[in-house]
Parts: sequence; C-alpha cells; structure tokens
Amino acid sequence: MTINEGLRLMAGVFILISILLAHYVSPYWLLFTGFIALNLIQSSFTKWCPAMMILKKMGLKEERLVN
Repeated sequence: MTINEGLRLMAGVFILISILLAHYVSPYWLLFTGFIALNLIQSSFTKWCPAMMILKKMGLKEERLVN
C-alpha cells in the first residue's frame, strides 16, 4: 500500500466513523467530518498533509511514477 492509498483509506474511515458518531452520539461530530474535508482541500493546494507524514513514518511507500 502506498501513502496515497493509505491517505484515502484513512480519510474514508474517519469520515464513516464521524458520520456514525453524529447519528448515534451528537450531530457536533459532523464538525470533524468538515475538518477532514478542509484538510483534504488544503492539502490539494499546498501538497502538505500531516497524515501523509504519519503514514510515511509507519513505513508506507511513496508512489513511484514510471515513464
């Protein structure tokens, strides 16, 4: 698994968890979903994401482009 795949997996899992928590616990958990969305938007412009650094430290490989 590459860092990019891990990032998509992490974001998807966190979003599903926050939606479940919003439904069963408190609608304020939707703020966490919004935070995830804002972080994904920000990282698309700046090419910097804290989660990617964590995944790299966990041993996931960077994606290599083949010419």
